[in-house]
This record gives sequence, structure tokens and C-alpha cells, in this order.
Amino acid sequence: MSNVAKANVYIHFKDNCLQAMEFYKTCFGGELMVMNVADTPMAEQMPGMENLVMHAQLDAPGVTVMASDWCAPSEYKPGNNFSVYLECTSVAEQDALYNKLLEGGAVNMPLSDTFWGSRFGMVKDQFGVDWMLSVPLS
Repeated sequence: MSNVAKANVYIHFKDNCLQAMEFYKTCFGGELMVMNVADTPMAEQMPGMENLVMHAQLDAPGVTVMASDWCAPSEYKPGNNFSVYLECTSVAEQDALYNKLLEGGAVNMPLSDTFWGSRFGMVKDQFGVDWMLSVPLS
């Protein structure tokens, strides 16, 4: 049985993440953090995407909204622009959940340490649901 610290929906937008997140801030209040592709070590690997949002997070009382602009090689379509984000409590839990969700599914991004201080990976399960699994490195 899993002991996930937190689960959130992660929304992907078609080049208007910043505008959407600023709108959600007017709805919920809170603090908005935005990281553009240009502000990351990934910028060189993502030519032409420098002004897109790599990650945004709005933390408001009772609500956390996480989002990014669509940077995937596959085509953006409404309906495929959501993922379930799981913040795990340990590497062991992350490994177990990642491998279980992967049964009959596919790796979207292998588990690896990231520049933002988390061990992170993504899978598409056998039902077509995209999962993002993260655990802080510290």
C-alpha cells in the first residue's frame, strides 16, 4: 500500500500557460511561481521553446494548481493535456509505484535526478493515463 505525500492534477496548455495561471491566481489567490524553459539547463535542448513555461505552480489555501506549456513531441489535443502528479515520500515508494503503474504501460520519461532537486519520472499506464512521480532529493 502506498503512502503518497500528495497527489495533484498537472495541466498542460497550448502556449498559454502563463495567462491561464495568472487567471487562476485571480480565482484562488495565493502565490504563483513560474519557470520558463529559458531559465533552465534544458533551454539548449529545446530550441524555439525558450519562452514557454517549463513549470508553474499556484499555491493557495486548499488548492495547488501545477502546469506547463505543451513541450512534448506528440501533438497537443484537449483531453491529453492532463497528468496525475504524485509526490512520493521515499525513493523506495517511488520505485514501487513507477514499476506498478508501468505494468502494461510505457515509459514517458525514465526515473532520474533532475536540476530542480527531485528524482522524477513519467509513465503512461495501460489505460492511457499519464503519471508524473517525484520525490525530493534532500
